[in-house]
Amino acid sequence: MRIGIDLGGTKTEGVILDRGGEELVRRRYPTPRAEGYEAILNTIGSLIAELDQFAGHQCTVGVCTPGAVSQVNGCLKNSNTVCMNGRPVASDLENLIGRPVRLENDANCFALAEAIDGAGKNAGSVFGIILGTGVGAGIVINRTLFKGLHHIAGEWGHNVLEADGPLCYCGNHGCVETFLSGPGLVAEYVRQGGDTSVDATTVATRAVHDPRAGEALNVFLDRFGRALAMVINILDPDLVVLGGGLSKIERLYIEGRQRTALYVFNEDFRTPIVSNSHGDSGGVRGAALLWPE
Repeated sequence: MRIGIDLGGTKTEGVILDRGGEELVRRRYPTPRAEGYEAILNTIGSLIAELDQFAGHQCTVGVCTPGAVSQVNGCLKNSNTVCMNGRPVASDLENLIGRPVRLENDANCFALAEAIDGAGKNAGSVFGIILGTGVGAGIVINRTLFKGLHHIAGEWGHNVLEADGPLCYCGNHGCVETFLSGPGLVAEYVRQGGDTSVDATTVATRAVHDPRAGEALNVFLDRFGRALAMVINILDPDLVVLGGGLSKIERLYIEGRQRTALYVFNEDFRTPIVSNSHGDSGGVRGAALLWPE
């Protein structure tokens, strides 16, 4: 059996998958961010022990988290749970639980789950995108993650889309994430004269009757098309699957696709852009699937 752990900023979730990929049990603890690194590590350890007890034996363990493991020193980098950065999370967790741990970026785990037994299960190559509080992506080819030399393959959110755009936390200006995240859509609504008290879902809903929201969503869809076309022109995947809160915006699958077609370097555009199959469970499933059956 395989344990998957999703280490998030507010919750730490764990599941057990059987050999056929069926979920047997799910547990969730709050992530003790305020208490620091050791407390988070111990929470993961306790969750794994609880799941092992359910299984009746030690399971394989995969962990997904924002950020990536540095290929230079084996430490986590680029995580929004800042106390985890610069720490050898995988090796510390291995020492804690006494077995190997596979740790991977959350967007990569999402893409892997969708490619193996989700929306992309019949596709040879999948580009999986998370549009939420941030923007991330993963690449899966023949049911195997493509990580790249620096372990940053799929970091689409930090491609510069507009060099004169807003400052991103990474230090660059106009990254895809500053425009196609939930906060990015709200910021565009504010630039169009809308109020600041709404979230991205509300902006998308208001677009039907509020001209400011309509223009914000129009700009969002055009940026989506331009940003995704860059990926299509380089990777040309068999399928694009969307996840995260903004993936529920239905116009992405019609108008977003039409905008992408405008910028793709081909006379036609046949790449399917589809919604995910696993919902919020994609990351934790993908973490478990880091281990073969």
